[in-house]
Amino acid sequence: MVSKEYKVVAESGIHARPATMLVKKASEFESKITLKFNDKEVNLKSIMGVMSLGAGQGAEIEIIAEGTDEDAALAGLEETLKSEELI
Repeated sequence: MVSKEYKVVAESGIHARPATMLVKKASEFESKITLKFNDKEVNLKSIMGVMSLGAGQGAEIEIIAEGTDEDAALAGLEETLKSEELI
């Protein structure tokens, strides 16, 4: 299991478009990937789960990956967070 914490800097937070991009990227991996915010954990491969968190600007989030490709999953998701200018 690997995990990393991030701070959302995007003014609009994790809204529909970046949430979709994160879910799409997470779905490329076999590992179980969880997004944690305010003691709530959701499957990062579920758009409804990600949107339900309501992670706005300044949110402290954690991505947890567990499985055979966990390191690649975390690296890929971090790249997506950066390209979407969320962190």
